[in-house]
Amino acid sequence: MVYLLCLVLFLIGIYGVLTQRNLIKIILSLAVVESSVSLFLILLGYRVGGIAPIETAARPHESFIGMSVDPLPQAMVLTAIVISLGVLALSIAIAMRLYQRYGTYDVTQIRNLRG
Repeated sequence: MVYLLCLVLFLIGIYGVLTQRNLIKIILSLAVVESSVSLFLILLGYRVGGIAPIETAARPHESFIGMSVDPLPQAMVLTAIVISLGVLALSIAIAMRLYQRYGTYDVTQIRNLRG
């Protein structure tokens, strides 16, 4: 069920990217898509009743492997958050420069004003 909600969030973001004309709304839709992907990666590493992936001498190796959560998706999500922050900052900077040059955020008007 949670995976389905993640898919719905992804589709809402894609719908916003494809149907909006305003650059700011397109950028926000991309942020929603990036958040849904990060949520999906976190859900992949989730294990019911899981423990932190820290092995101690008190626990045998076999039980540790069976109970610990997977740290790889967590590391991937941290990397994805940093990358999405950079993409978001760059896209906002580009949108601001387009507004300074053309005076509008509307993609169709910018496309017609080439120059």
